[in-house]
Amino acid sequence: MKRSLVPWTRDKFALITYVSLFRKLCAHFRKRPVHKVYTDIIQIAGDVITVEAEGIGYMDIAEITTQQGVSLAQVIRLDSKKVALQVFAGSRGISTEDKVRFLGHPMRISRSDNLLGRIFNGSGQPLDNGPALSENLGDIGGPPVNPAKRIIPNKMVRTGIPMIDVFNSLVESQKLPIFSIAGEPYNEVLARIAIQAEVDIIILGGMGLKYDDYLFFRDILEEHGSLSRAIFFMHTAADPTVECLLVPDISLAVAEYFALEGKRVLTLLTDMTNFCDSLKEISITMEQVPSNRGYPGDLYSQLAARYEKAVDFDTAGSITILAATTMPGDDVTHPVPDNTGYITEGQFYLKNKVIEPFGSLSRLKQQVNGKTRDDHRTIMNAMIQLFASYRETVEKRAMGFKMSAWDMKLLRYGGMFEEQMMSLEVNIPLEKALDLGWRIMAECFTPEETGIKRSMIEKHWPR
Repeated sequence: MKRSLVPWTRDKFALITYVSLFRKLCAHFRKRPVHKVYTDIIQIAGDVITVEAEGIGYMDIAEITTQQGVSLAQVIRLDSKKVALQVFAGSRGISTEDKVRFLGHPMRISRSDNLLGRIFNGSGQPLDNGPALSENLGDIGGPPVNPAKRIIPNKMVRTGIPMIDVFNSLVESQKLPIFSIAGEPYNEVLARIAIQAEVDIIILGGMGLKYDDYLFFRDILEEHGSLSRAIFFMHTAADPTVECLLVPDISLAVAEYFALEGKRVLTLLTDMTNFCDSLKEISITMEQVPSNRGYPGDLYSQLAARYEKAVDFDTAGSITILAATTMPGDDVTHPVPDNTGYITEGQFYLKNKVIEPFGSLSRLKQQVNGKTRDDHRTIMNAMIQLFASYRETVEKRAMGFKMSAWDMKLLRYGGMFEEQMMSLEVNIPLEKALDLGWRIMAECFTPEETGIKRSMIEKHWPR
């Protein structure tokens, strides 16, 4: 019997109708007024202007045409038809009659090998008198990497600093802050790591820097021949606030490009407290309800969105993040270090110009320090235990207690440890640092007094 074509035809037309409607809906939600010009500036408050517009995306970039020229701005808040934009160069010279054109995309940065050895400001404009780069542009501020594409961190980043390499090893794809206070040499530590770290590419993001700090980073990397593998994104205290917010996103977007190319990338950020203060300043301008100490309520999410970009790709390179975080009043309960501690995998605690062994912690060090040398963990544990006893002896001496022969040994050991291991002037590879640890203990103690098992003593104790 011949089949009727009527039902099939009817279903076919219905399918075509549904597909057409679906495409129209998709087009509606994707539609953005990329080139539409608005003149409805309804408010100017500080460096933030408010415009009435529709179909605008969060973090989109806009051009503001004034009598002085064209200024860039970024969307920082959406409230129905009211769109708030932070003007990069400040709102001076902007009137309510000026034109605003939304570009339909967030800030973009060039991602290519031409970035190497270059210095840019917080919005990606050259500071080194070199040409602006416009090839292979990509959006910044994308989502973190899918966990399915990550592997368990298992490779060490050697820095040449014994207090890091021996006692709190830095691991590829780790995210670690350097907790410190104003006046401590955290920028000098970052510069040393930038020079000595065994990685392929260094990306340095500076936020709220003094101009002298900017020159320091540039000059020291150039002096040691490391500038050719480095990329700078620098925001000074005199630059617009919104550029400070862009620095981590730009730095990590470029880091992701090179990591996908198979490079081991170390991203150094300083100072994340300045980044958070910029968030606070903008939230106050927007009259948002403040949270702890005036910081915005989404401070944790803002920090996590940046730190979670650290990754070790299963088929490519890696991104490791080391970020300086100053603590006002040396208060670790301040909202910035407090929130940071919940996100990161430990911290380096810089105090009195040394990396403190008891305030510092690398939660991933066990992943790598068993693969370096068989005595690495032995040295790490034994020397820290003895140094803890030394600190107790120092307190006893300060309280007027009589010093025993054992106390005198500990005092000698502690002085040698602080001078030869803790000092930031010490610059030696991991293997030499381990050998140095054995020599320091051998000069101060007998093998039995160290508590190290006999098999290790027989193999490594200096003769």
